[in-house]
Amino acid sequence: MNTEEKNQTIFAGFILLGFSSSPDLQGVLFPIFLCMYLLCLLGNLLIILLIFSNASLLQAPMYFFLCHLSLADLGFSSAAIPKLLYNLATQTKAISHNGCLTQMYFFVSFATTDNFLLASMAYDRYVAICRPLHYARVMSFKCCLLLAACCWLLAHFHALLYILLVSNFNFCASREIPHFFCDLHPLLKISCSDTSVVDKLLVSEGTAIILGPLLLIVFSYVFIVLKVVKLPSKSKKSKAFSTCSAHLTTVALFYGTVIGTYLRPSSSYSVSRLRVASIFYTVVTPMLNPFIYSLRNSEIHAAIKRLVRNWF
Repeated sequence: MNTEEKNQTIFAGFILLGFSSSPDLQGVLFPIFLCMYLLCLLGNLLIILLIFSNASLLQAPMYFFLCHLSLADLGFSSAAIPKLLYNLATQTKAISHNGCLTQMYFFVSFATTDNFLLASMAYDRYVAICRPLHYARVMSFKCCLLLAACCWLLAHFHALLYILLVSNFNFCASREIPHFFCDLHPLLKISCSDTSVVDKLLVSEGTAIILGPLLLIVFSYVFIVLKVVKLPSKSKKSKAFSTCSAHLTTVALFYGTVIGTYLRPSSSYSVSRLRVASIFYTVVTPMLNPFIYSLRNSEIHAAIKRLVRNWF
């Protein structure tokens, strides 16, 4: 056995092919992704700091869930982008087997948490607009804590289920992953084990995990629209819709890419489509969310001013 064959035998990890093998293109991509990731970190950390430093915002359900959404977005991006930046900077593409599974676990868990939190935020808007007299009782701080805890715990159990299944797979052929991080579909594609169980789970349980919260969001906004159109005042209608606009924008960005990427068997996924879509939901959407929620939000603007006054 020659040296090259020995190295292939000893190496039990994977090769993340990323976007390109060209050093020049990697040199261009690195500052772009670095800037996007830093904006994502700064924006979401600022939202978390503003809400935690203001007791009135933290006690408000909408901002309570926004704080958790920013935390999930930070984890979501940090599960994939730092490794991408490291690979682009060093032009190394290797990742260990355990490192790959760990990356996939945190990516799936944070993405699923995002999914559940968006549904919780839609429910909050439904209660606020359709049942305003019961809002304080229904959306109490205890209820919000329980909802947030369920979002995080269910997401981690969901990720753990797939990690336990994938950890038993054999990868006896190529270990090259045509992606910039360890995602489920590419791993299933290069496995030489029987992946039918995971494929069926993706179509059934995976679809329910994505479409279940999405249906709750859709039904919530159907009732919201029916309620708002009955309001006599145009100013009240405008105010009601304005409180939902940021959330709807985030929902459209998140689900628009996730549904087209994951609600299909692993045998039918497109490598190029997966990579492009992954950029949107791993870094673009988490980067934009703080701006979406703060641009036209007077309470966030007031919190920023108070924070600046206290510091400077």
